[in-house]
Amino acid sequence: MSKAANRFAFVSSGAADANAALESLSARYGQASIEDAEIVVALGGDGFLLQTLRDTMSTGKKVYGMNRGTIGFLMNEYRASGLTGRIAAAVAETIRPLEMQAVTAEGETISALAINEVALWRQSYQTAKIRITVDEQVRLEELNCDGVMIATPAGSTAYNLSAHGPILPLDAPLLALTPVSPFRPRRWRGALLSNKAIVRFEILEPEKRPVNAAADHTEVKAVTTVTVRESPTATATLLFDPNHSWNERILAEQFRY
Repeated sequence: MSKAANRFAFVSSGAADANAALESLSARYGQASIEDAEIVVALGGDGFLLQTLRDTMSTGKKVYGMNRGTIGFLMNEYRASGLTGRIAAAVAETIRPLEMQAVTAEGETISALAINEVALWRQSYQTAKIRITVDEQVRLEELNCDGVMIATPAGSTAYNLSAHGPILPLDAPLLALTPVSPFRPRRWRGALLSNKAIVRFEILEPEKRPVNAAADHTEVKAVTTVTVRESPTATATLLFDPNHSWNERILAEQFRY
């Protein structure tokens, strides 16, 4: 890696540990602006890393996360020493986010990107009623549920896994369609879809049974339809230490009890 490529931009989640790490690392390695840096080093937890990926989406910049948060499933271990060598040896994983286009009850159309998932869930005490269309063909006329989501392989170990959805290898050309507390059909467990699929959720009885939608942390209230597809253009690139790659983490997660 060239000297220019070693110019880092350190960014912090704002937590005390992350701020202390930023001060220490920038004093040791220097601090470039995000615009001038090739490598953005995110200091915090998984949520902050996802925000950093969204902020640098399609810029060609690589993001290397170091855990200064709680769980840090997506993060590398924090160590102040040897950072230049670690990044030079790091494995790059390029991911494509989902594009969400949501139409609200007031007729407003809102678009957002999601690295993990696009999720819908009921806004009131009543179950949501949702019609699901895949590639312009109705596949489920009416799903009664607390919610439903489309997850990427990158997001399959997050909310999708907690809803008993499948874990997907990072390079699988698939998306996970997973219900949350389905009531009817009672035994419907979801579906695996091609990453080229275009999925449309239509909210039935939206006034009586309002539904919210979110692309990761971008929330839209009182939606009537939500269309989801993998972005054909947007990309984000993560760097992982070679002895602890993302694929290895996803594989290991499937053998935990």
